[in-house]
Amino acid sequence: MNCVWKMMSRRIFTISFLVVVIGSSSAVGEALAFNRGERVIVSTDIGGSDEDDIQSMIHFLMYADLFDIEGLISSPTKAGRKADILKVIDAYEEDYPKLKNVSEKFPPPDVLREISKQGAMDPAPAAGYDQPTEGSEWIIQQAHKDDSRPLYVLVWGSITDVAQALHDDPGIKNRIRVYFISSWNRRSDPHSFDYIDEHHPDTWMIQCETTFRGWYVGGNQTGDLGNESFVAEHIQGHGALGNTFYPLKNRQIKMGDTPSVAWLMTGNLDDPTQPSWGGSFVKKEGRRHWWTDRPDSVLQEGNYPGAKTVNRWREAYLRDWQKRLTWLK
Repeated sequence: MNCVWKMMSRRIFTISFLVVVIGSSSAVGEALAFNRGERVIVSTDIGGSDEDDIQSMIHFLMYADLFDIEGLISSPTKAGRKADILKVIDAYEEDYPKLKNVSEKFPPPDVLREISKQGAMDPAPAAGYDQPTEGSEWIIQQAHKDDSRPLYVLVWGSITDVAQALHDDPGIKNRIRVYFISSWNRRSDPHSFDYIDEHHPDTWMIQCETTFRGWYVGGNQTGDLGNESFVAEHIQGHGALGNTFYPLKNRQIKMGDTPSVAWLMTGNLDDPTQPSWGGSFVKKEGRRHWWTDRPDSVLQEGNYPGAKTVNRWREAYLRDWQKRLTWLK
């Protein structure tokens, strides 16, 4: 009974908006629950050539009250280090008093600094693994915590540290769930992904190749919901986090890693085939716990299969973020 109550209590906050039925243009009134209190580690290549990880980290920290954040790992294939995570935490620290006034569940900045770790700084060799890193060891340590909840590992960069952790301690597969923003990240470090695919096919994995692009491609981009107009009207001038986001050279929404957070916020965590702000996926053939992009042409946005399972929610997820940004004024 206690376990059931725990599961229900993590879904106590609901928001109402229109749900577009998968594969249909019709809409019905429905509500999705915000999942609360899920354990999460973010593995990111923040600080590299693409600034979307900075955008996604800013967004993630503005929703930090929803999660039990257990790690922020720097996992680049080239540029980017733990110091780049710490820079965003510095901005978060400036805004922390305002965020804390809204919710005591926002984690203190020093706690976030303490759980920030350096992971692999180079792609894995042909074997798919190399030597343990601070990041891979942290994944193993947190996976073995005395906690019955799964540990969600959101991979925004190289999956090297996850592969290393699985090699060093395969038993963590029963404790972790991975949402991998694949695409360029997979191509930048193919051996680590291939190692997981070949040697650990029973890993719980959402392999998101193109669905994530729906966060910034397509959907309702009229008026202030445009990629540039939203930044100019609702992010610029909104606290230190907003002012960290706005001066980036690309002053428009990309945030290609944010769908992993959005799925954890609003998805059916035991069934990734169901609708969520972070996409809806299909089971990979022959895999029990492995999902990937929906191939249906009706859900394709341009060249991106599955992207419409994200961008159909664009107004809902941007309006919700807009409300949070007002907390920083």
